[in-house]
Amino acid sequence: MSRNFAIKIFAPLAVSASIIGAAALLSGNPERAHADLPPVGAVVQAVPPVQGVPSLAPMLKAVMPAVVNISVTSKVEIQNPLMQDPFFRRFFGAPEQQQPQERESQAIGSGVVVDAAKGYVITNSHVVAEADSISVRLNDDREFDAKLIGKDPDTDVAVLQIKADNLTALKMADSDQLQVGDFVVAIGSPFGLRQTVTSGIVSGLSRQTGISEGGYEDFIQTDASINPGNSGGALINLRGELVGIPSNILSRSGGNIGIGFAIPTNLAREVMSQLVSNGEIQRGRIGINGQDLTPDLAKAFGLTSTRGAVITRVLPKSPADKAGLKSEDVILEANGRAVENFAQLRNRVGLMRIGDKVTLKVLRDGKPREVTVSIGKEEEIAADSDNLHPQLKGATFAPLDESARQNAGDTRGVLVQAVEPRSPAARAGLRPGDIVIAVNRRPVQDLEDFSKLANPKAPELLLHVRRGPGALFILIR
Repeated sequence: MSRNFAIKIFAPLAVSASIIGAAALLSGNPERAHADLPPVGAVVQAVPPVQGVPSLAPMLKAVMPAVVNISVTSKVEIQNPLMQDPFFRRFFGAPEQQQPQERESQAIGSGVVVDAAKGYVITNSHVVAEADSISVRLNDDREFDAKLIGKDPDTDVAVLQIKADNLTALKMADSDQLQVGDFVVAIGSPFGLRQTVTSGIVSGLSRQTGISEGGYEDFIQTDASINPGNSGGALINLRGELVGIPSNILSRSGGNIGIGFAIPTNLAREVMSQLVSNGEIQRGRIGINGQDLTPDLAKAFGLTSTRGAVITRVLPKSPADKAGLKSEDVILEANGRAVENFAQLRNRVGLMRIGDKVTLKVLRDGKPREVTVSIGKEEEIAADSDNLHPQLKGATFAPLDESARQNAGDTRGVLVQAVEPRSPAARAGLRPGDIVIAVNRRPVQDLEDFSKLANPKAPELLLHVRRGPGALFILIR
């Protein structure tokens, strides 16, 4: 998909075998070479085929039918920037409220069939984010309209469904078994070039890029060549099993520099399960804030390892509070799996179902203990834009969740949880993830404050918004 950070592919694998072979030939004492030409009229015999040359072709022949091309059609608003200026509107006699025009936009991406019987296709959320229609084209050139089962922007995972026979599905491997240095192969449609295959290795694990601004990230890093159109495709191991879904790249220019990221299948599997069951993700929470265990903190706590997450705050009356967790506890494991950092802990808890139990191994005053916590539900949405200023229609506001509090470094304000495309709130400039900290120069502590200050009778709203590491003002009339 053609967004700045998206897609995956991989560098030479079979070439290394030929390089090793060449090195072996050069390591001995070869006979002196002669530049003798064959006699005139002599027939030069072709080099006989070499048997047993390493090739990925047999494996790819079996898996490539499971990788599909996705075409998305959507409508995009077009506004003349000059007409946004009141002076130009008066000069040309244009009405104050400009009706935005729309044009049709098309984009491409990739997907993977993961359930042949039910026709489920997994892809990236950003591939189908604002789709009005979705088309899936198979390896055998059959084309089908796809139904969007659900999408989760926080993990960049989406699930589609097509009604088709004779589908090929990829087996989803246990991505926790991946190691740095494992060979991987990427298949997708970069720039619309269907069924493009590249190879490389796993360059890193459990990467957080910050691209999703508070989302759930646990990326596989690869040196694959990633380009627009590969998003949502397949990252497979040499057994032909799906280990990741290419999602984004790190680049200063927008082109590939060998640093690509894929969503691990274990994370994608959990998200897909909830999307198929509920059509949406219901985030779990236990009610803690925390940070990574740095070398300095480890020394202060008398620990020799820097693996783990330190609890910095336990929210009152939260599941963690009820279970007995305390500030300064160091979480080492969750359900028997090691916790490397706080982001990894947040991923695991956030992807668990509400009501599930997580057993945490913690260190308190240097002594290990186990604490079992029931996964709770994130704070309910309490502000509906229908009861707010009309220019906020289309936006969903919620209390600050744990990740938003941590990223903002503050507990006040309300979170813009979602913004419908082409809605008044979208045209006003609000984006999902924004935090409104003041309205008309009056601070907003919570949803109750926001509802009072942004009521429908207000002639205009001056919103002070925190966006990522920066802040801005948005004037709404």
